[in-house]
Amino acid sequence: MNIRTQYEELELKILSKYASKSKDCKGREKEEELCEIRTIYQQDRDRIIHSKSFRRLKHKTQVFISAYAGDHYRTRLTHTLEVSQIARTIARGLRLNEDLTEAIALGHDLGHTPFGHSGESILNKLASFGFKHNEQSLRVVEKLERKGKGLNLSFEVRNGILNHTGDITPQTLEGQIVKIADRMAYINHDIDDAIRAKLLKIDEIPKEYLDILGYKHSDRINTLVKDMIFSSYEKGEIAQSKTIKTAMLGLRSFLFSNFYLKDEIRGKFKKAEKIVELLYDYYMENPNKIEIGFEDGEIERKVVDYISGMTDIYAINKFKEIYLP
Repeated sequence: MNIRTQYEELELKILSKYASKSKDCKGREKEEELCEIRTIYQQDRDRIIHSKSFRRLKHKTQVFISAYAGDHYRTRLTHTLEVSQIARTIARGLRLNEDLTEAIALGHDLGHTPFGHSGESILNKLASFGFKHNEQSLRVVEKLERKGKGLNLSFEVRNGILNHTGDITPQTLEGQIVKIADRMAYINHDIDDAIRAKLLKIDEIPKEYLDILGYKHSDRINTLVKDMIFSSYEKGEIAQSKTIKTAMLGLRSFLFSNFYLKDEIRGKFKKAEKIVELLYDYYMENPNKIEIGFEDGEIERKVVDYISGMTDIYAINKFKEIYLP
């Protein structure tokens, strides 16, 4: 009895003609014997969940530095779980492949730095080859996990992880869902966290957007999810209605102008950027101090891999250990 093949046949019967079928997967970089129980996308999801880089997300910043924020603020891990939940709901509504969608969502931020986008920004300035978290996420699953062996994920999952942000559209509809679900999640949970931190009031948010999307967090998510399902159903493309998309992007622009750049946020991130910069300088001069489980040749590449993999608290402790008397 082979459970996997039974499930692959079931996918052919119940999923949309636009869905990515496990049986039609383009495969892995290194060929492996197929599992008797799980499809290839189910295996990918499980490999990501059991990876060290996934566990480290719980101590990486979303917006509020995780080492000092309260228990109820989002971390990079809870953000990832919210993206996964939103994306899976949309995939189910469209009869697309939930397992592929979930795997991409769970892996999309594995390469994120400590201290959120401020860590990414400073590493991008420091590294001669630049730094983008989506590219690093792909590097994590291809080369850094399992002491340099990588997770050997399927092409579709790797493509979705790499292209969850940026100008390139993922090749699967499942990957396209994650790309928009990521934005849905952070726009709405960052509003929630900003209000919790008393850095934003609900009546400060433009009424024109809230009248369309909803005044409560759950209402906005519900509106966005339903709109994407109804706008995309059996169309072979992932879409949003013009009204809803405009309101969502309006909220995003509002956050950048009125929250992310606030002195209370930027002040803490400037300190975080200095920590990353000093760690980079130290390890470039002392590469033998890098505690990493494999060798990858070029010193700067190792330094960037090491620092980007750090959690907030690990980076802070390393900074104290190196620079404080």
